[in-house]
Amino acid sequence: MKSSVKTYHYDRNRATAGILHIGVGNFHRAHEEYYTNLLLEYPDQLEWGICGVMLLPGDERLYRILKEQNREYTLTVCGRDGHDEAYRIGSLVELLWGVENPEAVLARIADRDIRIITMTITEGGYNIEKSTGEFMLDDTAVQHDLQNPQTPQTVFGFIAEGLRRRKTAGGGPVTILSCDNLQHNGNTARKAFTSFIQAQDPELAAWMENNVTFPNSMVDRITPATRPEDIARLNEKNGTDDQAPVYCEDFIQWVIEDNFIAGRPAWEKVGAEFTSDVTAYENMKLSLLNASHTLLSYPSFLSGYRKVDDAMHDGRIAKFVRTFMDVDITPYVPAPGNTDLELYKQTLVERFGNRSVSDQIARLCFDGISKFPVYVMPNLIKMIRDHADLTRVAYLIAAYRHYLKYRTDDHGAAFEIAEPWLTHEDEAVISSDDPMEFLGLSAFRSTDLKSSPEFVGLYLDMVADIREKGAMATLEGIL
Repeated sequence: MKSSVKTYHYDRNRATAGILHIGVGNFHRAHEEYYTNLLLEYPDQLEWGICGVMLLPGDERLYRILKEQNREYTLTVCGRDGHDEAYRIGSLVELLWGVENPEAVLARIADRDIRIITMTITEGGYNIEKSTGEFMLDDTAVQHDLQNPQTPQTVFGFIAEGLRRRKTAGGGPVTILSCDNLQHNGNTARKAFTSFIQAQDPELAAWMENNVTFPNSMVDRITPATRPEDIARLNEKNGTDDQAPVYCEDFIQWVIEDNFIAGRPAWEKVGAEFTSDVTAYENMKLSLLNASHTLLSYPSFLSGYRKVDDAMHDGRIAKFVRTFMDVDITPYVPAPGNTDLELYKQTLVERFGNRSVSDQIARLCFDGISKFPVYVMPNLIKMIRDHADLTRVAYLIAAYRHYLKYRTDDHGAAFEIAEPWLTHEDEAVISSDDPMEFLGLSAFRSTDLKSSPEFVGLYLDMVADIREKGAMATLEGIL
């Protein structure tokens, strides 16, 4: 079969790595690699190739495949109009696996040629305790790295040892750029890495103050997990034999605080946006896209849906999501720059319903403990303060409890949950038969939900209704 993939035209042998990226997952390969692949077409930008770094034992399969494929892969961009375009991505010019060769990773972090360290290590990967906002120094792996700096296991230990070698060798300053889905992700990264390094090596921490910057950034592109059936489907569609393909939606956005101490790529040439403050962009995206994803995830899953597009083609769920955006969130979201907020919301509804992307609802349900404090609680606190209508958010939290506690949907189908950051205290409040106990979940600690009579009354009604009638019948009552 003839391949329909658009290939790059730059000389890959001339591209060198100026960026080291930690966490070579699907989102990174659909987002930063995509932008960088376009950028390398500019002859004056060839110093900004990416050295990908994987640190986890579970990364081995993808690492081996990408090495076998000369670090190339295909990215299929799925249009909302049904028209898809596939690209061969060549911007991953090096690839290292810390389990196999930790010394190579440390040497690259120390290398003067690496001027930016980017990362996608997930929202929960920064090891920040949610209720206090403090870095958890007592974590077992962190303790190992604090005491064994030359044989690190965590991202914090690798960065610390690499920066120590960089400082010793006179490798110069470097920027650490988080590309994770967190509000003020640069501030979070600074908190995590400086807390670890201050505890391990105060002299290095002092050097960092003048030699490392942590810009905030806002990233956006829906990128589902690639399952075995997707690999077969994409290869057949594209006429390829790629064992590590990625597919994503056609929408993409990257807004970055322009705070790079050692130079940066001209990503603005290929659609990224640089600004002095990303706060308003973050607030818009986290409050509308991410909070809406969380809002639709648990009710849809409990109703029996497993794919986001299927759920969004149910008029009841689409109405629920759009009403949440319009009534609950818009009052708290000032539109940044030249953004048309109505168009942004309409585009979100279209993106969620994109049949070509067909994201898994289970992916949206994953790690709610990390998502609620970031996506839902900041605006819920304001809604309680303003005596706003709390119906939809109370229903969401009741549905989340039902999902965690009963693990069975409206049709009697049992399921497993995926919550890697649940504490023993969380497990106890989930197993309690008193729904009020659930409001003490670690995810909700930023406010005392029990102290709002309006919220509590709605929430208890929803808990009872979902248990008695099911999630969808309860949602119909709300609508």
